[in-house]
Amino acid sequence: MSAVKANAQTDSDLLTKVAAGDREAFRELYLGYHQRLARFLARFVRRHELMEEVINDTLMVVWNKAGEFRRESRPSTWILGIAYRCALKALRNPINRMFDALPIDDNPVLAPDELSASETGEWISLAMQQLPLEQRLTLELAYGQGHSCEEIGEIMGCPANTVKTRMFHARAKLRSILPQLAGTACA
Repeated sequence: MSAVKANAQTDSDLLTKVAAGDREAFRELYLGYHQRLARFLARFVRRHELMEEVINDTLMVVWNKAGEFRRESRPSTWILGIAYRCALKALRNPINRMFDALPIDDNPVLAPDELSASETGEWISLAMQQLPLEQRLTLELAYGQGHSCEEIGEIMGCPANTVKTRMFHARAKLRSILPQLAGTACA
């Protein structure tokens, strides 16, 4: 069995236990998904406090609705779909929208050999921030989380063809944005 299938089976087993009220299974699921959800949410939720709130809201829904998981998709797809909807709800709040532009934290001091990779990552992050939310999340789910177009469609509540269209337009925009960022950095 592949690692992905083994993880999905383990997560599915954990969800079954969570549905029965097993707190230890929930703790394991929480610890297993916290970092993954943080990476996903960091693409569109800038404040650490809001990100933690969305993670907690997401996992509270998982705790309350684990029995409703129908096993038609991977558990990670189901959980990321909940996180996506919780984040959109949080971002609709005018206060969160107003303060969401604040950085999560200060950039740490980097060693010289890490600087080039950091700059590239920074350019990509800046370019990604210029994409519409749906396109940014589509790319994060595909390239950052490794989900298929069908799974992304399930998470975002849209057809797989819509996902493919968002990816096409996002890549096209990135092709025009990234050279501009590189040009301004060199000037």
